[in-house]
Amino acid sequence: MTSIAISDDRWKRLPWKKFQKNLFRLQKRIYKAQKVGNYKLVRMLQKLVLKSKAAKLLAIRQITQLNTGKCTAGIDGFKNLHCHQRLTLATQLNINHWHHAKLRRVWIPKSNGEQRPLGIPTIRDRVYQCLVKYALEPACEAYFNANSYGFRPARSTHDVQKMLFINLNSNAKGLSKRILELDIEKCFDRIDHQYLMSQISLPKAAKLGIYRAIKAGVLNERQVTERGSPQGGVISPLLANIALHGLENVGYKLRHKVVNGQGWINALTGIRYADDCVFILERLDDADALRIAIDKFLKIRGLNVKEAKTKLVQSTEGFNFLGWKFIVRPDGRFLCTPSDKNYKTVKRKIKSSLKDTNYTLEQRMKKVSSIIRGWRNYHQYCDMSQHALWHTSHWAWKFIRKQGRFNRRQSNTILKKVSPTVSWAAAKFVKVKGDKSPYDGDLLYWSKRNSALYDGATAKTLAKQQYKCPHCNLSFLPDDPIELHHIDGNHNNWKSSNLVALHRYCHQHQIIHSLKRDKSGR
Repeated sequence: MTSIAISDDRWKRLPWKKFQKNLFRLQKRIYKAQKVGNYKLVRMLQKLVLKSKAAKLLAIRQITQLNTGKCTAGIDGFKNLHCHQRLTLATQLNINHWHHAKLRRVWIPKSNGEQRPLGIPTIRDRVYQCLVKYALEPACEAYFNANSYGFRPARSTHDVQKMLFINLNSNAKGLSKRILELDIEKCFDRIDHQYLMSQISLPKAAKLGIYRAIKAGVLNERQVTERGSPQGGVISPLLANIALHGLENVGYKLRHKVVNGQGWINALTGIRYADDCVFILERLDDADALRIAIDKFLKIRGLNVKEAKTKLVQSTEGFNFLGWKFIVRPDGRFLCTPSDKNYKTVKRKIKSSLKDTNYTLEQRMKKVSSIIRGWRNYHQYCDMSQHALWHTSHWAWKFIRKQGRFNRRQSNTILKKVSPTVSWAAAKFVKVKGDKSPYDGDLLYWSKRNSALYDGATAKTLAKQQYKCPHCNLSFLPDDPIELHHIDGNHNNWKSSNLVALHRYCHQHQIIHSLKRDKSGR
């Protein structure tokens, strides 16, 4: 047996279950200590995480095996690490010796024709960032606002959607309310480093590592980054949330109500998803005072409002947010639908994917099926009655018929696979409770909530397993990718006795899949 094969076996046989338990136990303690204000204990526990062998190995596994960008190279050109390289890296990780390398620049096109700059760190630096995130995130989750939903564990855009429904439906008298749509100009690129570092609570060595990470220059572009948090890093979204923490509470002392001769101060409702935010104002609320407070808040952080995309509208006019259009009808009913821009984009994407001759027809149909299913899943909690993609599906049917490979009946059967149906139920999503966090230790609540994101056979299998992975016997935590495993390897056998819901990593190492890879020579 070669040394590489031995390393592969060693990596797979590591006690991952024990590692996850140890790390999660420390993270829960950090969360609880931060909640009660025991900052000395928080710092001590963070040091334990940063030195922990379990945390280091889990960070390596997350970056090199589980993340979607696992094969993206930094300036060193390494796209992935073999098992023996991962084991070697684990012995070399030392937060005191972390010197962040320069970033590789990648440009991502935006819908308005502009380009978004991404700074891609090396795999080693991404592992370090992930390790620091393990120590920093639980402390931040203890004080983050309940109305902040972006880039946080166990929170999603659907929570924002439901929150808007709660505040704008007929029972909440949404007909008389106004909405301030807020857009921050180049948020990630302009955050003030001095302010950001003053808000980060970490041991000295880790804090210095973060400072070096945000100051790291871009290869062939600049030696040092003067401001902003580079998009593309593992920890960048968390840093942006730290910098913008409190934005949703800016209107806390701007509303004054008088009832029975007595007055009190109440908070304006601010709902934030990363750097996108909306404020819901009642009839007597002062929008100008709110704008002044927002500008003052952002100026401290080196940011400012983008006036072209910031506006105050009546709820009856409607507004777009996170790919949806929200509007209150004249009869007081709340309506949420896919935005016109989002609807046009998905139709254009479907047609361009089917016309892409770089792939076989089967590959194109599979890709389109994935696009449609993902789009419908995203919009499953809004009114889809006028957005059924009927015309696009009919166009796809005619396109398939023109290829001359299938008759009418076969084309009808194929179209059902290409354009899968997903049931929708407006405003039926169950919003996360208050300011709860996965680090509070309520595993049953979070396991059930995570399983509610799935339907059909996966949902039934999860309930049968009591929301635990039978391979590692650990509960499914928020953001854990869950995959359905066919025990006999036959994906046409959908009997309940042949199905098991597993963590993605547990699924990857099932023996049946290893045998298939060996037989196929891969």
